[in-house]
Amino acid sequence: MPELVAVCRVHVLLPDAGTVGVTAIDKRPIEGRVKVRPYGLYADVQADRANHGGLDQAVYAYAQEDADHWSAELGRPVPPGLFGENLRVRGLDVNRAVIGERWQVGSALLEVTQPRVPCQTFGRRLGEQRWVRRFTQANRTGAFLRVIENGEIGAGDTVGIVRTPVHGVTIAEWFAARFGVAHGEALPDPDTLEKLARRLLDAHAVGEIRLGADMVRRSEQAAGRAAG
Repeated sequence: MPELVAVCRVHVLLPDAGTVGVTAIDKRPIEGRVKVRPYGLYADVQADRANHGGLDQAVYAYAQEDADHWSAELGRPVPPGLFGENLRVRGLDVNRAVIGERWQVGSALLEVTQPRVPCQTFGRRLGEQRWVRRFTQANRTGAFLRVIENGEIGAGDTVGIVRTPVHGVTIAEWFAARFGVAHGEALPDPDTLEKLARRLLDAHAVGEIRLGADMVRRSEQAAGRAAG
């Protein structure tokens, strides 16, 4: 059964060269249980609220197996929270999660919304050459989630998949088509992206899933449905 290895929230705001001037990417594990509400974990912070956080990016999950991959690649530990994640999970392929999939974690119900797109703040956090490109090409992004039902979570909780939408579009598929990962190039795959976008929009239209505003916009653009 998949389990929650660690729950992480901001430790301290760090100076950053970006436009905001600070970053809340320094997440670290906490002890005990923490409340989860629509905007994320109690006492967590997003410094750049224009690009991070909000209802559709309330919680960020990353897999221990992907962290182990990077630990071997980088030659150093990748402890929970280093990538800015709130949830470090084991036994669950987060990248293969279907958009709109729901997870029961503790007493909270969470829903997968979109992949994490790496930014330069993340690159500065890791201090590795070409980090944003490397992270993109690996297609081990982790997933953002929205909170469907408030609750409490803690390390050791099981992570149960309680609903998987039939449209089948996964975090990894969407990210690969958008950034061209499948071709080994940092170029989009517009044909595949259009097909995936149409599946997502159709599922959204019939109420199978609820896409966030950003995913609706990107899907409409990819499917040629954007209002002119």
